[in-house]
Amino acid sequence: MLATYELKQLAERIVPKKYLRVAGLSTLRATSIFYKGNTVTCPCCNHSFSSFASYGYVKRPNVLCRWCLSLERHRGLWLYLHQRTNVLTSKVRILHFAPEHQFQELLRNQPNIDYLSADLDMPTAMVRMDITNITLPDNSFDVILCNHVLEHVPDDRKAMSELYRVLKPGGWAILQTPMSDKPQTEEDLTITDPKERERRFGQDDHVRTYGMDKKDRLESVGFTVVLDKFLFELDQKQIDQYRIVREDIWLCKK
Repeated sequence: MLATYELKQLAERIVPKKYLRVAGLSTLRATSIFYKGNTVTCPCCNHSFSSFASYGYVKRPNVLCRWCLSLERHRGLWLYLHQRTNVLTSKVRILHFAPEHQFQELLRNQPNIDYLSADLDMPTAMVRMDITNITLPDNSFDVILCNHVLEHVPDDRKAMSELYRVLKPGGWAILQTPMSDKPQTEEDLTITDPKERERRFGQDDHVRTYGMDKKDRLESVGFTVVLDKFLFELDQKQIDQYRIVREDIWLCKK
């Protein structure tokens, strides 16, 4: 029997990723009629259901929005952007790497936002661009969103440096990644076997799992890093209603 990562790789070789995403979205929306209710609510799309769908390499129950495909981290971050930042109220220029479907749809249609999404492989991004070689001028953006990307990038310090370079003075970036509570990042760039990467780093295309020294890495390229506790300030009712996980928001300022 094929393993999960093998099935994923086979599907992506046969069907372009953007069509896989559209197919998944359409299927979930079509079946959402069977999950009417208000037990859970997605703040990204404002749809409510009796439950979210399961998702993940190791299936997590009740986490995937049946309308916009948001996960726990997306819903938490959207609440943060909405309640703790000026993204939806001030005129800002945003660079968004590896754009999450729901965020791209929400942000690019805001009249106050000059929005650009980029990625090396993602077909839904507006431009094709390598995060370690951003072909844009210095000091170009007020805000950068780059979530669950750096754990895929072998030369993450080069990527961090490039993100810092194109951020305007006074601007800020949110750079979320999977985290452990260990002091040191675990990485081994010599590992190329997908099974071993999944075992070591949680996913077959990850090259590291960040420890708390991620802050040192970011500050070494110039960022001032604030670990914002916003999600820890939400009450349990909100956590349960939105199905989000409490984690630090990695707010990186220039």
